[in-house]
Amino acid sequence: MTRILCVDFGSTYTKAALVDVDSGALVATASHSTTIGTDLMDALDVLRARLAERTGERPTWEVRACSSAGGGLRVAVVGNEQLVTSEAGHRVALSSGGRVVAVVSGTLDATVVTELRAARPDVVLLVGGTNGGNTRVLRANAQALAATGDATPVVVAGNASCQAEVAAVFEQAGTPCVVADNVLPEIGVVCPGPARAAIREMFVRHVIGGKHLSRQEEFVRIVRGATPDLVLRGVEVLAGTQQGAGVAVVDVGGATTDVHSVVELDPEDANLRREVVSTLPASRTVEGDLGVRWNAAGIVEAAVKEGLLAGGEEPALRSAARPRIAEPGLDAGSPGEQSLDQRLAILAVKVALRRHSGRAQVVVSSGNRLVERTGKDLREVTLLVGSGGVLRHAKPREAHTLLAAALDGHGAGAWLLPEGPRLVVDRAYVLAAVGLLADDYPEVAVALAIQLEHLGDTHVPA
Repeated sequence: MTRILCVDFGSTYTKAALVDVDSGALVATASHSTTIGTDLMDALDVLRARLAERTGERPTWEVRACSSAGGGLRVAVVGNEQLVTSEAGHRVALSSGGRVVAVVSGTLDATVVTELRAARPDVVLLVGGTNGGNTRVLRANAQALAATGDATPVVVAGNASCQAEVAAVFEQAGTPCVVADNVLPEIGVVCPGPARAAIREMFVRHVIGGKHLSRQEEFVRIVRGATPDLVLRGVEVLAGTQQGAGVAVVDVGGATTDVHSVVELDPEDANLRREVVSTLPASRTVEGDLGVRWNAAGIVEAAVKEGLLAGGEEPALRSAARPRIAEPGLDAGSPGEQSLDQRLAILAVKVALRRHSGRAQVVVSSGNRLVERTGKDLREVTLLVGSGGVLRHAKPREAHTLLAAALDGHGAGAWLLPEGPRLVVDRAYVLAAVGLLADDYPEVAVALAIQLEHLGDTHVPA
């Protein structure tokens, strides 16, 4: 039997799934608090021992891991102009698993470079110009970044006409650099794959070790990428197993709430956006202000702004946010604390889904009332998967109620959210494992994805 241990080092919990790659079966799962204060491998050692006891095997399995611990992956995007190349770079950076900490446009000056460095990115995604188009800004920005003497790795994914020249600038300056295909080869066409792979390479080669999360050499060797990147890969595999028009996954974490979606795009919508930046079929958004621990106050602020709170609810939620921020490891043991966690999670999911999706609005043009749609249309999504500690620890009925409540009441605002999807809670950490296995064991990844609805809790709407 060939078994692989798939591990996700999260900001709060480290999760492990032992997979038999001969049969495609999920053998066992376990989780442990992430040992961020000591060495991340301490948590893995505990999980290995626990799974060895359950299976009766020696814990000599191959390990594949992803990580969002220590702040995950921070990406800054530098492009020619805000509405075209910078926007394309922003979407690609999000799909790569990074938290986008800065997006700047135009020729960099000293002030903007200083602001960029203050954002402390782990990787800079440098884009600009369609192939054969403008090279001046891309070349100037490469010179400005190289002149700082900063060793922050750079992924160059702009105009192919000058990529070799730009790479030489960084090489001469001693700045780590990888070249990828242009993210915007022509107007209206976004090409995320090569840049996404290059960002993953930089994360593994330069970022994960630099965070000093573990003293053990094994840690750097087993990490394959940032957790959100591998999860999105898992969502892509999951979408391929479904009969419907799309899949969405919402992951409520202690620091962020991430939404991943893979949908069949409406050809009419794609054509309408071709003049600017096309919508990506597979995309991800990360909401850095929505987390049930570190950013609990951000959930309350966003809910107030969106008008989502019931009368008199705000003071209690603000009061609940304070101890969660002060002690991110807070264990919500009592029913009252669990109820507050679940309410914060409902609000986080509701806001995150709205930000990820599009919206339909009535506009008046030449005296006529027209319906204008913007953003990504999720209405035909047939499967909504929930993930994150609050959902996994809730009882099945509570978890489904939480997800359903997050979708409730969006009609009045014309949000293009899923309408009556099946609801599933990923209690077995399947999606990260699917992503970790997808490239080398595609059939196993598909088998795991198909099992998701049986391993988790599924609710089919009436």
